[in-house]
Amino acid sequence: MPKNPVNFRPACSYIIGLYLLLLLSGCDEATPPKSSWENAVQGLYTAALSNDGKYGISGSINHGGALWDMESKERLYNWNHTKGEYTGIVAAAVSPENRYAATASHRTIVLWEVANGSPIWFWTAPGNILSMALTPNGDYALLGLDNHTAVVFDIKNGGVKRTLHHNSRVRSVALSNDAKYALTGSDDRTAKLWELQSGEMLHTWKHENQVITVRLSSSGQYAFSAAQGDRAVIWNTGNGSIKKELPIKKGPYIASAAYTAASFSDDETELLTGTNSQLVQLWKIQNGEAIKSWKVGKKDRWKPTSATVLAVSFSNKRGRYFAIASNGMSYEFQ
Repeated sequence: MPKNPVNFRPACSYIIGLYLLLLLSGCDEATPPKSSWENAVQGLYTAALSNDGKYGISGSINHGGALWDMESKERLYNWNHTKGEYTGIVAAAVSPENRYAATASHRTIVLWEVANGSPIWFWTAPGNILSMALTPNGDYALLGLDNHTAVVFDIKNGGVKRTLHHNSRVRSVALSNDAKYALTGSDDRTAKLWELQSGEMLHTWKHENQVITVRLSSSGQYAFSAAQGDRAVIWNTGNGSIKKELPIKKGPYIASAAYTAASFSDDETELLTGTNSQLVQLWKIQNGEAIKSWKVGKKDRWKPTSATVLAVSFSNKRGRYFAIASNGMSYEFQ
């Protein structure tokens, strides 16, 4: 390879790159993870974690889906929808009691038994799937679709049981642990809270951009919604009021900053979030205080690439947390 005729350019490029990296990373006093391990060489399309952090599902760019034991850092099963082929997994979920999991391509859904990794049912979806959540015992899947609806799909017997309407694509969905409440986030810049049995819409919360992340606390007392480059809010679901608003850093190099993952603690006192700029944060719900902050690492520290946090979860062990990022890595924090 010919040498660069201008000797100062490599050093200059390095300095400029380092300067831009500092601008992008900001001044967060974030600590590194306790440990990390690789899920996929080329990165992930999607990921999901169980409520207790025991299990993780990765949907890799080149090698389909996989179920992981997050505590032992072990790949348990490879999950694909067609034998001999890798499936492009775009959404995944684990049922609240960890008995079932589901993976989705754009148009197919498979329900899996977690204990032995075997497939239970295979279905064709009623639209292109963008997001998914499971009810207890894996009886139903709440699907966010690109046809401006979220549907309650009977994943064991087939068929749509209820349809929830938006005015644009439904990018994110969530359920309370008992599936009494559903939360949907859409490109129409709204998050909507629903009483699932009746289909009644209880609250509509407006944002200034597409809502890309929603989450409900275990009992449904609190809801979280976050939009691209816009505010993220913890809501009181009882009266629809704002409980706390979380800051999001904007600037010339992070114009589309966003919270891309969230999870409530079982006792509904804390919220764990992840962003598209490698940041994982723990918040106190009562006062909105940031308790802890971590930064997920890059695979190659010298390449100017970031990582989006795709899923976060509390662990059954107090003071232990998990995250899965788009760079194909899983992380454990303390």
